[in-house]
Amino acid sequence: MNIFKKTILTILASLLIIGNVYADKIKIGTEGAYPPWNSKDASGALIGFEVELAQELCAIMKHECTIVEQDWDGMIPALLMRKFDAIMAGMSITAERQKTITFSQGYADEVASLAVIKGSSLESMNTPAGIGLSKPNGDAKKALKTITGALAGKTVCTQTGTIHQNFLESGDVGKVNVRTYKTQDEVNLDLTSGRCDVALAAAVAFTDYADKSGKPVVLVGPTFSGGAFGNGVGVGVRQGGTDTVGKRDAKLLRDFNKAINTARKKGIISKLAIKHFGFDASM
Repeated sequence: MNIFKKTILTILASLLIIGNVYADKIKIGTEGAYPPWNSKDASGALIGFEVELAQELCAIMKHECTIVEQDWDGMIPALLMRKFDAIMAGMSITAERQKTITFSQGYADEVASLAVIKGSSLESMNTPAGIGLSKPNGDAKKALKTITGALAGKTVCTQTGTIHQNFLESGDVGKVNVRTYKTQDEVNLDLTSGRCDVALAAAVAFTDYADKSGKPVVLVGPTFSGGAFGNGVGVGVRQGGTDTVGKRDAKLLRDFNKAINTARKKGIISKLAIKHFGFDASM
């Protein structure tokens, strides 16, 4: 083989490698309205724990990533329609969602909490600090009974299509008057304006709002985890298949799992969680 042909083959091989790398450009969908998990700054740029974590994971995977905004209620349909390749939007891993999409291992733990305006009669609710609902013990059952009595006749506000709405409609706390909203911002606004007696969301969503707005929003009752609240927050990916596209989705899931492991071992997830949540929420 002469030098010219060898050079041409080398160039073609290099281009093939580059092509393969950039054929794996991926888009990650996030809501941009669920601080501190994901939100937007004054200029409209996406920011938050998951935005920064997505950038770190993409660097580890050596994927070229674009993070795009998507309304929460259209998040899974948009993923299935291939508007983007993965979801990082404070989405908890639940059995119901796993019927439609698949998840990476969890990268952060999201505990839920009720919140009220300071001075509410619900502030005196006496329950354990936290309850797990995967296999409720005696204390958890007693707490649920207390909450059922406390919420009777109250209007409870929450974001639509969430684990929080599912819990309120599950019957675990009786028949509750639930009012749903498209975004968490709308929940916060109606809570502070008095149109909600109490609200349910991720605990950090309320504490972040209280810190930034100065509004007297306080957490009440226990924090919730497990059961209807899922098993932590993970990356949502389409379920892999045997065709070329399905195999790419399956590979992407493996890439995310490896990257999450690496980010955890290097302390990246812990550092970002402490920065945005004020505590280590890594799993």
